[in-house]
Amino acid sequence: MPLHDLIGYLAATLTTCSFLPQALHTFRTRDVSGISLVMYGTFTLGVALWLAYGVALAAWPIVAANAVTLALSGAILVMKLRYGARRKG
Repeated sequence: MPLHDLIGYLAATLTTCSFLPQALHTFRTRDVSGISLVMYGTFTLGVALWLAYGVALAAWPIVAANAVTLALSGAILVMKLRYGARRKG
C-alpha cells in the first residue's frame, strides 16, 4: 500500500473514531438538546459532499471515512429532527 493511502486511512480512522463518542452518547440518551440543527445539517451536507468527492476521485480512504461519518451524522440529524421538537413542548 502506498504511503499516501496509509496516511489517508489512518487520518480517516482517527477522525471517524473521534466522532463515535458523541454519536454513541446521543444514541443512548436521545438527548439532542445540546445539538445545533443548523450545525448538524451543514455538517451532514458537507460530509455527503466529501463522500461524493471521494467517489469521483476513487479515493477510498475519503470514501470509507465519509460513508461511516455520514451514516452517524445522518442518524443524529434525524434524531435531532425527531426528538428535538418533543423537548421544546
